[in-house]
Amino acid sequence: MKKQLLIALICAGLSLSVFAEPMFYGKANVSYQIVDEDYFDGGGNVDESTTEVKSNASRIGVKGSLKIEGGIEAIYQAEFEVQFDDGDDKNGETFSQRDIFVGLKGRLGTVKVGKFDTPLKVAQNKVDLFNDLEGDIKHMITEHDNRADNIISYQSPEFGSFVATAALISSEEDGVEDGVSASIAYDQNGLYLAAALDQDVEGEDVDVLRFVAQYNFSDFQVGGLLESVDNASGEDTEAVFVSFQYTIDKLALKAQFGLSDINEDDGQSLSFGVDYTLAEQLKVFSYYTRNESDHILRGAFEGSPDDGREDSYLGVGVELKF
Repeated sequence: MKKQLLIALICAGLSLSVFAEPMFYGKANVSYQIVDEDYFDGGGNVDESTTEVKSNASRIGVKGSLKIEGGIEAIYQAEFEVQFDDGDDKNGETFSQRDIFVGLKGRLGTVKVGKFDTPLKVAQNKVDLFNDLEGDIKHMITEHDNRADNIISYQSPEFGSFVATAALISSEEDGVEDGVSASIAYDQNGLYLAAALDQDVEGEDVDVLRFVAQYNFSDFQVGGLLESVDNASGEDTEAVFVSFQYTIDKLALKAQFGLSDINEDDGQSLSFGVDYTLAEQLKVFSYYTRNESDHILRGAFEGSPDDGREDSYLGVGVELKF
C-alpha cells in the first residue's frame, strides 16, 4: 500500500511540473584595435596612441524553464561576462554578473526578479549597431543604459503588437527613493516604435525620457533615438542618434552618428563598420569610431582651448556564438 501511494505521489508531481533541459550558451567577441586618444586631464593635454586586444562583453550563461500548472512557467537565467583577452576586467575579475534572474511566465505576462536590463535600456532594441564596441551609445550618447541590481519587473502579454513593461529598482537605503523604469513598444511588419522613462534610477530627481524608432525594409535598416534628461539641479540635457545598415548577401554595411550633452558637453560619436557572416553563428567585422566632446569634466575647465576629447578607434574582430 505504501509503495503504491509513493508511486502515485511521484506521478502526481511529474504531472504538475516538467523541467526543460537547461540551455548553455555564450558569445566570444574579441577585437584588435588601434587607439588614438587625445584629452585634457586638468593638468594638460594627453595624447596617447596604442594597440590593444579587447574582449567586447563576451559572455557565458545558462537559462531554462519549469512548466507548472495552469500554463505557467518558472523561468531562470544566469549570465556572466568573461574576459577573453587577458582574463581580467578593470577590477581584476575574470567573471562579472550580467543578467541574472528568476521569474514566472504565463498568459497574463512575465514577472522577473534579480539583476537585469531596465525597460528603458531594452527599449533601444537594435538601433545601436556598434553595441559593446567603442561606438556603443553608452560611451558618448547616454548614461542611462542600465543593468540594475535589485530589480523586479512585469511585462505584459502582447496586445495588438504592443507590449508594456514596468520595473521597480529597490534602493535598499533608508530615505532613498526606489527607482522606476517603464516602457511601451510596438513591433510589427518591420516597424518598431518605443517610448520609455526612468525616474530616480540614476539618482533622486533624475528623470529620463527615451523615444526609439526603427524600420526594416528589404535589405535596409534605419533607426533613431531621442533622449531627454531632467537632472536634480534643474539642468536639461538631450541626445539625438541615427543609424543605418545595408545588407548584401553575407555583407552588412553599417553607420551611425549621434550628438549628446548627456555624458559630456557637446559630445559627438561617429562610427562606420562592415560585418561579414561566415556561418550562422560566426562573423568577422571591422569598424572605425570617433568620439569627441568639448568639456570632458562638464565645464570645470570651460574657457580653456584644450579642455576636450578626441578619440579614434580602428579595429577588426571576430564574433562566435555558441
